[in-house]
Amino acid sequence: MTKKVLKEFKVEYLQILNEEGNCDEALMPKLSNEDIKKIYEMLVLIRVFDQKAFNMQRQGRLGTYIQFKGQEASQVGSAFALKDDDFVFPMYRNSGLLIARKHPIIQVLQYWAGDERGLRSPQNVNNFPIAIPVGTHTIHAAGAAWAAKLRGIKQVSVVYFGEGATSKGDFHEAMNFAGVFNLPIIFICENNQYAISVPRKKQTHAETIAQKAIAYGFEGIQVDGMDIFAVYKATSEAVEKARSGKGPTFIECFTYRMCDHSTSDDASRYRPKEEMEAWAKKDPIERLEKYMRKKGLLDDAYKGKVLKQLQDTVEKAVTEFEKMPMPDPKDIFKYVFAEMTPQQAEEMHEIFG
Repeated sequence: MTKKVLKEFKVEYLQILNEEGNCDEALMPKLSNEDIKKIYEMLVLIRVFDQKAFNMQRQGRLGTYIQFKGQEASQVGSAFALKDDDFVFPMYRNSGLLIARKHPIIQVLQYWAGDERGLRSPQNVNNFPIAIPVGTHTIHAAGAAWAAKLRGIKQVSVVYFGEGATSKGDFHEAMNFAGVFNLPIIFICENNQYAISVPRKKQTHAETIAQKAIAYGFEGIQVDGMDIFAVYKATSEAVEKARSGKGPTFIECFTYRMCDHSTSDDASRYRPKEEMEAWAKKDPIERLEKYMRKKGLLDDAYKGKVLKQLQDTVEKAVTEFEKMPMPDPKDIFKYVFAEMTPQQAEEMHEIFG
């Protein structure tokens, strides 16, 4: 009997911008000063939105809302590397991603108010609807990638999910399918350390989430998910690889949700205060601000001006949203099938006359 070690189950870890705002210039992706400012402004915009939406839920102006504070770099950094016609499959914590993907703020608010019309994607932008079931949309993303490959179109499919989804069967089916058919797909795991209240160590015994890609025959990489440059670089390289026919990539964004799981949750019941304080020091926006100050791209005047402008943008969207008519309750009967069944028509008449 002979034994041999095929290879170690290790994956690359990428960090470019550290907590002090210092950058490894050798790894820095090609971004102009204007690009960096554009990225910064988008990070601030979605954080302002996130806080406003949370406040509105507490005031009874929205339904249940799921915040993404702390995960902005994972969403904006990856979105910035994509084209509008690439397929994006978001999960429920991806409101920031959708806004970065040109989804109108008014429509995102519509969705969280219970109006499904809010998920209608803008013209010429391929944003699929938010997936509430955990992990099920990974299969849809693999299907879209396969369709693009069969049609010979240079589109990339990108799917977002949390580390909890990697314990679901749908995730493993999608990964296996992507590996077997060498699909142009990128799996982005926003590992925020908790699947609701279940810590990562109780989700999997794997040292990293990213190494799960090894079993399916393609590359997995772990990045500092609070480092906007690392996320952008890893996604850009994965996109280029997928477009050139070299197959899928799995990116684990090692990040943290600096908020409750949802507005129905109280994270202080299962997360120690010291842990939350330690992660707060890694804040993706503050980290980028430190870097920009060192480069002369940000001062207090610019920071204040940007914050005020983006607060005004969000408030304007909220005002317009709250003037919009509510959906017609009859729509729950009209749009289940292409044409209403006789039973649906009868039930609608009984309820609404």
